[in-house]
Amino acid sequence: MLIMFRVKNFASFKDEVILDMRAISYKDMKNHVLEIGKNKVVKTLALYGKNASGKSNLISALYYFESFVYNQFFDAGNRDDEVDLGDRMPNVKRSTFKLGEVVNDDSEFEILFSQNNKTYQYGFVIHDIQEEKKYSIKEEWLLVDDKQVFDRQQDVISFGKKYENELKDIDRQRQDRLYIGVLDYFAEGEVKKIVDEFKDYLKHKFNVHFELILEGSVKGLVSGISFSKRIVEDEAYRKTIEKFIRVADVGIVGLSIEENKDEKTKERHPYEVKTIHNVYNDAGEVVREEKFELNMESSGTNRYFSLIQYILNVIEDGGVFIVDEMSARLHPILTKFIVDLFQGKMNKEAQLIFTTHDISLMNRKQFRRDEIAFVEKNKKGESTLYTLADIKARSDASFAKDYMAGKYGAIPVLSDNDIYAEMVGEWLCQD
Repeated sequence: MLIMFRVKNFASFKDEVILDMRAISYKDMKNHVLEIGKNKVVKTLALYGKNASGKSNLISALYYFESFVYNQFFDAGNRDDEVDLGDRMPNVKRSTFKLGEVVNDDSEFEILFSQNNKTYQYGFVIHDIQEEKKYSIKEEWLLVDDKQVFDRQQDVISFGKKYENELKDIDRQRQDRLYIGVLDYFAEGEVKKIVDEFKDYLKHKFNVHFELILEGSVKGLVSGISFSKRIVEDEAYRKTIEKFIRVADVGIVGLSIEENKDEKTKERHPYEVKTIHNVYNDAGEVVREEKFELNMESSGTNRYFSLIQYILNVIEDGGVFIVDEMSARLHPILTKFIVDLFQGKMNKEAQLIFTTHDISLMNRKQFRRDEIAFVEKNKKGESTLYTLADIKARSDASFAKDYMAGKYGAIPVLSDNDIYAEMVGEWLCQD
């Protein structure tokens, strides 16, 4: 499970921000908290904020971290069927904060997570070499259960006492490579087990999903009409997906798996999924079934179909699902349904982090105060991150009402804008 993610000098985040999933000792909604060992974290975190506040930049930072580290491992290209929902990986470039008088070329990333009853703390500082259009790793560190595995400062690497004998001879490094990738290839014994567990978490338990033009994931690109190979090969899984689709009340009664007859695509995609709809007579009786291609369904239906595959995998296997604009093209009731799945008592290992503008969810029956966060950008273009817990919001407050009234910040201030007032006035005065 994800405990904390920290980033500094990435896009609009000039200063350090911490995405903190650690639960506060509130008495309410204890079923919203996962407890594994000494770690207590919330199951869900909703990120609110005005357009261009930096919400998507935070998701991009998580995505960049995942993709950059994931691709350092020597077998990163071997994406199994459960992971690969597409064919390509969208490229998210790292950009430092550009609106300061002095530009800092160093970005910093750090993650704290629990895997197999161990706590991993890993991070790195990456430096842009502007004149060469390259980058170098300035710092890198890994701790397991608060014990140092290695610490890298430029070209100098030190090791924790427990692991020194295993690592002292692995001195291969390049300025543009993470040392953890080197260990993945050369390490043996206990260190190899540590790296394998780290890699397994990143590959199967840490899932960042966001939109560019199509639905994107580090493990593969998911267009609105893509599907996991598991849905073809695992009938029980497919039946479960069908149940989730029927819950959405979009008129789909089932899914059909058929051979792809398109000569141009069948080698890469031997099967295709079609949706099944009932056909009714004038008396409202079902007379037969009709199959539709996925591209005939609405964009919202395809988005839900895409999301629910990830969600089911995460809830079954544990891990964190991070999604940008989760409520986009979804009815608020469907968004609530997804949140409820993660907050339910049956969920023992899965977390959901998502950005949204849907304030119908922003209430004390849906979320604890440590489950609602805001991203706000100041006049200098700098984004900050804080939760209702950070600003000491009252437990009995009307969260949505107070948010729209501006008590929590992170909203557009149109009424104080002279241009806004002038434009509205002109339109209202027109005949």
